[in-house]
Amino acid sequence: MLDWSQCSAVERVPGKGGGEWLFKATRVPVRALFENLEDGARIDDFLEWFPGVTREQVELVLRHAERSLAVA
Repeated sequence: MLDWSQCSAVERVPGKGGGEWLFKATRVPVRALFENLEDGARIDDFLEWFPGVTREQVELVLRHAERSLAVA
């Protein structure tokens, strides 16, 4: 399991989003990015479908996941 507390693009707020890690200042769960990518969506698709999320946030999340998996 990734330690999202070290990623500045996400937040976990009690009472918001069921306690999931969300893209900061949104209600979009981080898992939605990975689920959509696994289903064949492109990053541009995701950004279109979830307009509150920025490209910078997506890039930070992907870099964080890549670094975390490289260490594992």
